[in-house]
Amino acid sequence: RGLLFYRTEENTMKRRRFKQLTRTDRLNIEKYMRQGMTKQAIADALGVSLRTVYYELKRGQYVHTNSDLTEEIRYSCDVAEAVKKYNGTNKGPQLKIGNDHELAAYIEQRIAGDGYSPAAVLGEIQVQGLKFKTSICKSTLYSYIRKGVFLSLEMRDLPRHGKKKRGYTRTHKKGARASAGTSIEHRPEEVNARTTVGHWEMDSVLGKKKTKPALLVLSERLSRKELIIKVQDHTAASVVRALDRLERKMGSPAFRATFKSITVDNGSEFADVDGMERSCRRKGPRTKVYYCHPYSSWERGTNENTNGLIRRWFPKGTDFSKVSVQEIQKVEDWLNAYPREILGFLSADAVFSTAFAACV
Repeated sequence: RGLLFYRTEENTMKRRRFKQLTRTDRLNIEKYMRQGMTKQAIADALGVSLRTVYYELKRGQYVHTNSDLTEEIRYSCDVAEAVKKYNGTNKGPQLKIGNDHELAAYIEQRIAGDGYSPAAVLGEIQVQGLKFKTSICKSTLYSYIRKGVFLSLEMRDLPRHGKKKRGYTRTHKKGARASAGTSIEHRPEEVNARTTVGHWEMDSVLGKKKTKPALLVLSERLSRKELIIKVQDHTAASVVRALDRLERKMGSPAFRATFKSITVDNGSEFADVDGMERSCRRKGPRTKVYYCHPYSSWERGTNENTNGLIRRWFPKGTDFSKVSVQEIQKVEDWLNAYPREILGFLSADAVFSTAFAACV
């Protein structure tokens, strides 16, 4: 599907409408079918989804007897209208969102266009005080999507497609690399409890096989603020160089205040603990690095969740040598502006700014 960030204005203008088919639409469908138009062409002409056309043709189909006594399946506007009216007599209460086209369009844009989850878009509406004719809850929105109420929004458009996160189990494997530095067992309780800002998790997101460039991802534990840095290869030297560049850009005092600790796994790219911890601009340390237990990815839960969000825009197999710094920055900005349910649907930027200001 490519990066949803880069939908053009032309594609946006062609977004399908949220509207029930009218009798005029059905007359046009009947005419288009006689002209031999494809179903996709009919959908484009009406500004509806291909699925809507299939449903409508099924609703209005009947058996037509030709002059030579052969039979064929055809579509009739009158048959479809009659079936629609009959079905309408047995339906329950009207959908709450049925007459609120503005809300429907906003939800469709946020989910299909901007990559939001149903919970995130509803949370954003609540936190920002956006006003629409109606309001719906998360379970109702999931139900509407599952039932096909939205003409251009389906379950496959959801970030996680309605799948539950798999559970983690402890494993013990032989040959695990020993931690290069201090174990997570010695990490202060305030870091474990996420009560103070400035404690990060760090991980790598790899690209296409046999390509070197990768992403270095840092996730702040309290606010979930993210930093994504493109590195030239998956090595310890590249990680140290990335942290050195960050320290030079921020200045040593600001770096120490922002990165009080960093928790990593036992990957080879994090083997140079001395290089990561020592300052490149002054004598002494710039941060403290803690190492997770081998094969215990849940100990960096924020990182793991963030990597899943990043993969929405950079799927496995992405060649990062062809991804620009500007593209990576757009994904970072999206992550930090995304309304997080765990933060009361505030953004990571907002929570980090408030928490950091309070501790300065």
